[in-house]
Amino acid sequence: MIYDEFSFKSLIRPVMDFPKPGVVFRDITPLFQSPKALRLVIDSFVQRYIDAEFSHIGAMDARGFLIGSIVAYELNKPLILFRKQGKLPADVLSEAYQTEYGEAWLEVHADSLCEGDAIVMFDDLIATGGTLVAAANLVRRMGAHVYEAAAIIDLPELGGSQRLEDMSIPTFCLTNFALSDR
Repeated sequence: MIYDEFSFKSLIRPVMDFPKPGVVFRDITPLFQSPKALRLVIDSFVQRYIDAEFSHIGAMDARGFLIGSIVAYELNKPLILFRKQGKLPADVLSEAYQTEYGEAWLEVHADSLCEGDAIVMFDDLIATGGTLVAAANLVRRMGAHVYEAAAIIDLPELGGSQRLEDMSIPTFCLTNFALSDR
């Protein structure tokens, strides 16, 4: 792998008790403030997928947009946006899912993918996997399949990567944090 995990992992800021008490939020904002770290992150994803057989990049609202859009540009792939409810202007498919903080809805334009399409889905992190599982269900409803779910961070103790693997969706993360990592 072309990246040095520790050169950017230290830039992921832990924010205690956000958005509610007991949660350690992993803030990737400092990564985007470091051109070198951002380049390492994006180049790592580009190198992983440059020869892979898939047709589209999917990006989760909102931090997944930051990664997915750059990777889609670099790989010359169409970008599919998975948005929070009520943000897309055309006909949508919707999927409810549970987050660490409650219930939410994810939407995608109904004409985004076709049967036989394959997508790599990007988010900033995989926690409980709710957003990516909802996106995978939407992808499957359109007749396409998920090539892989990718993120900068995995929080393995929250089980999201395992949920995706149980759905036969491979996952790839550049780094992980244990719940005990402060």
